[in-house]
Amino acid sequence: MPLPFPLKRRGLLFVLSSPSGAGKSTIARLLLGSDDGIALSVSATTRPMRPGEEHGKDYFFVTDAEFDRMVEAGEFLEWAHVFGRRYGTLRSEVMRTIEGGQDVLLDIDWQGTQQLKQVDPDIVRVFILPPSMDELERRLRSRGTDSEDVIQSRMTRAAAEISHWAEYDYVLINNDVEKCRELVHNILKAERLKATRRIGLHDFVRGLIG
Repeated sequence: MPLPFPLKRRGLLFVLSSPSGAGKSTIARLLLGSDDGIALSVSATTRPMRPGEEHGKDYFFVTDAEFDRMVEAGEFLEWAHVFGRRYGTLRSEVMRTIEGGQDVLLDIDWQGTQQLKQVDPDIVRVFILPPSMDELERRLRSRGTDSEDVIQSRMTRAAAEISHWAEYDYVLINNDVEKCRELVHNILKAERLKATRRIGLHDFVRGLIG
């Protein structure tokens, strides 16, 4: 029997964080490909565009001066320095998506997650850990794109990022990328069903019991 009215909900903010090389980007891509109810938040960044990237699809590429203006105007929900560049989550992009009932996936670090929690406490925070630091270093080296100095810098930063694991709601170890993706998806589906996120549920239950 159909419900007398739709039980709508506000979209949720779903954060994925991990040190570089732990598989976060791969898991995010797989999640987006398996669930059309969630969209990736496209961040603004001051780093140069890489071959194959598109403005507005991968990032909004802006100058340092433009980024300064956006910070001053309050256009970011959060922003942070990462490897000498700045990245920010655009308030307008996120709010338009969640108010339409779609979830937003944010690929941000612990600094951004802390800022976001202060702006909107109703977020879901998932941290992805590597199986070991040796495995993390092996993955970074297997890319074949970074110098030795960059790899060591990433390893140092990884240790600092991992120290913030306890600030997250869920912590997963990425031993197998597909299994980890499935766990992340299960978390997302469970969070969607929380009573506090179902608009109209109170009225519906009140109508049931009279």
